[in-house]
Amino acid sequence: MNPPAPWPPTIEDTSDHADDIRAIEQLIADIETGFNANDPDLSVSHFARNASAVNVAGVLVSGRDALLDANRTGLAGPLRDQYARYEIADVVFLRPDVAIAHKLARATSSAGEPIDVGHTMIALYVLVRQEGRWWVTARQNTIVAS
Repeated sequence: MNPPAPWPPTIEDTSDHADDIRAIEQLIADIETGFNANDPDLSVSHFARNASAVNVAGVLVSGRDALLDANRTGLAGPLRDQYARYEIADVVFLRPDVAIAHKLARATSSAGEPIDVGHTMIALYVLVRQEGRWWVTARQNTIVAS
């Protein structure tokens, strides 16, 4: 009989990432601004060309061009009068150039005041640093009852 396999390792880079965290916070802030200003170009400006995203309806959108089209449609249509405040819940560095981040999103009025719509959202971002900056390579949005 073979001995049991060891537990999987923890994959984490514990280097000082203060500058990286600031850059990721700015990236998420830009996405929030893009959403609130109905600016699809800003909303996807930090997504890699081959990025993919799953929206709150469970639809997978692959490729930056398709993400831009989906944002144009959503922000001109059903999301046109929607606003949100984003908050980063955590950032974990798996390697110096790979991070995952969880973002919480809460509905707000156009003035930024919180409103209760019966749900919030959590999103998982996979980020890769390349060419001196962070890029979103994948995002998964999930609605959570509040």
